[in-house]
Amino acid sequence: MAAKCIGIEAVPVTVEVDITSGIGVHLVGLADVAVKESLLRTITALQSLGFHIPGKKIVINLAPADMHKNGGGYDLPIALGIIAASGQKELPGLGKYIVMGELGLDGSLREIQGSLPIADLASSLGKKGCILPLESALEATECSGIDIFGVRNLLDVLRILDEVDDPSDLLVWNTDLYRERSSAPARPQAASGIMDFSDIIGQESAKRGAEIAVSGGHNLIMLGPPGSGKSSLAKALVGILPPMTKEESIVTSKIYSVYGIKGSGIGLIHERPFRAPHYSASLPAIIGGGAGQDIRPGEVTLAHNGILFIDEYGQMPKSVLEALRGPMEDRKVTISRLRSKLEYPASFMLVAASNPCPCGYYGEGDRCRCTPGQRVGYLSKLSGPIMDRIDIQLWLHPVQTRKLVGRKKGEPSSAVAARVLGARNIQKERFAGEGIFTNAEMSGRMLERYCHLDPECSEVMGKIIDKIGLSARAYSRILKVARTIADLEGSGNIRPEFLAEAASYRFLDRIDGL
Repeated sequence: MAAKCIGIEAVPVTVEVDITSGIGVHLVGLADVAVKESLLRTITALQSLGFHIPGKKIVINLAPADMHKNGGGYDLPIALGIIAASGQKELPGLGKYIVMGELGLDGSLREIQGSLPIADLASSLGKKGCILPLESALEATECSGIDIFGVRNLLDVLRILDEVDDPSDLLVWNTDLYRERSSAPARPQAASGIMDFSDIIGQESAKRGAEIAVSGGHNLIMLGPPGSGKSSLAKALVGILPPMTKEESIVTSKIYSVYGIKGSGIGLIHERPFRAPHYSASLPAIIGGGAGQDIRPGEVTLAHNGILFIDEYGQMPKSVLEALRGPMEDRKVTISRLRSKLEYPASFMLVAASNPCPCGYYGEGDRCRCTPGQRVGYLSKLSGPIMDRIDIQLWLHPVQTRKLVGRKKGEPSSAVAARVLGARNIQKERFAGEGIFTNAEMSGRMLERYCHLDPECSEVMGKIIDKIGLSARAYSRILKVARTIADLEGSGNIRPEFLAEAASYRFLDRIDGL
């Protein structure tokens, strides 16, 4: 049995081979060009290993017939089907495993995409295990309850399936490559190029806003002139991100497995993704897309459970900015084509940075040379619906050069990360069984339950609404941020000062005519 990935889940594909009187090799079952081309590759690999190709009609069926099959992963199950159907070797274990792999002309195996969903499918179907190319099998080492074999060539696969010798040395956990990578020391944060909070001089209020944003998974935008530290602060967020839960790691790892990107050496991805596409990226690159059934996840999905950082946000095409509204609100993205429709998870934290005007110096004394019309036009892409979905809005001013002389380092990222982790643990306990992990993901029903306001807070909130003129969505966003501030302070209830601080981060709602 083989498999095909649809979205981030795998579905079974049965490979049937029949050899009868006639001539030619025929492949049916809605296979694309890559699968059809694999026939010549598979036949050459079999011949190189001493197997003969029967001079009869060989019919290969990939079922179900109404589902497109693509990629080179069907080489291995097709080769095994030909061997078994021609009676050249008995393979009693053939039906006990899901088998996938791309064959080289010499019978070697190359890695495939989607090995983690495939292993998960084998477990759900009650299979004994799955047989995958070694590099691909390393992704599935944390799947329990089934055998994961990592093989290098077709002969290794035959050794497993003929069930004569003990193949336990081919289990991925017993391979030299697994032992080598599992024993490799983890690279320290300092060596990985991640900026520390202590390296950012000044900007204490911005650091506070960033800490709140990460603690609750809230979207964040930073406006300011060039050199004010927007990009540095965004990159420093990596150092305070909490580790993912097991559930988050599984989903994120499946995304990267299907996409064909190895996020870690072995097993699941445990570090939250940080994606930073260029502002000129196309709509399919950001949202996802592709032709036919080959629909690929975009950056919003690759940033699932992590951060999507977009620098020069105001320079991004308006169509792309508007397309971000759906994933920011729904935490998922649906990509529709004429004959296919896929849904990918997209629960990310948006971190955006932008200059406030074309010259970049609006708000810095008399340095700005832009007209009011130019300022409004520059940020007109940031429409009301988009800003409604950004919980925390920060305006950064350049740090005075004199402060850099004899500077003292501030609070390190490790201290900030400890507070963030404490707040996330509170949210993890609060939302157990709800299917979410952060305050930013709360629905309207959850807001009523977890963000109750006492009479004093209700009065303060009423004054804020009257002063700023908030939309209903902005109102709920303030409540979510206030809930996060309460978690950071270890408070079970939202207090008036938390509401006031949360409202202070929505200054763009009050600015008219930049």
